[in-house]
Amino acid sequence: MAKSKSIFSHNFISIPVIAVFLIWLVYYLEIKFKTNFNDYGIYPQTFLGLRGIVFSPFLHSSIEHLFSNSIPLLVMLASLYYFYEGIATKVLLWGIFFTGLLTWSFARPSYHIGASGVVYFLVSFIFFSGVFRKYYRLAAVSLIVVFLYGSTVWYIFPMEEKISWEGHLSGFLVGFIFAYISRKTGPQPEKFVFSHNPEFDELFDEHGNFAPPTEKEVSEINEDAKNTAE
Repeated sequence: MAKSKSIFSHNFISIPVIAVFLIWLVYYLEIKFKTNFNDYGIYPQTFLGLRGIVFSPFLHSSIEHLFSNSIPLLVMLASLYYFYEGIATKVLLWGIFFTGLLTWSFARPSYHIGASGVVYFLVSFIFFSGVFRKYYRLAAVSLIVVFLYGSTVWYIFPMEEKISWEGHLSGFLVGFIFAYISRKTGPQPEKFVFSHNPEFDELFDEHGNFAPPTEKEVSEINEDAKNTAE
């Protein structure tokens, strides 16, 4: 008897849940051991600050910061792995790397932490992928993304001093570029191919005008069919 699969065997469920669990675990460890991992974040234009490309998405400054990133991260990762399963892991890993690297290259001299850069990358990638692919199902997902997170686009600009708009902008730009580059891989719109029907073609003349058979031609066709049957 075949064993039934757990819902967590599906990547679009397991990976988002694991990702959110990890960022909460890191924050719990900071509180538990009364420590602070913020210096593992991205510190622009320093060699040591490069480690933040890997670590910064797991670090958050407060419980509010953690809450504000958890739901969008869960939803966007689930969308990525559900609609783009074949390319999702590659897109996610390279997206995190280039978002962090771009932030490191031009951001203000401060520690940049949080998963929001990744969230902006995912929002941008999923939205523009639906647009570039011209696939109605993915376009519908794009509209949902706009409805849920459209207002957050303003935070790619320097709205507040304590918010890393540089990380948001980096994620948004990298998501746009990745969506364009990968537009011909992964899910594609269905192409309808019409089968060739000689009998249908005979209803039109050489100029494409409708030209049904005359009564004489119909009579001859019926006579041939009768003779064939006999």
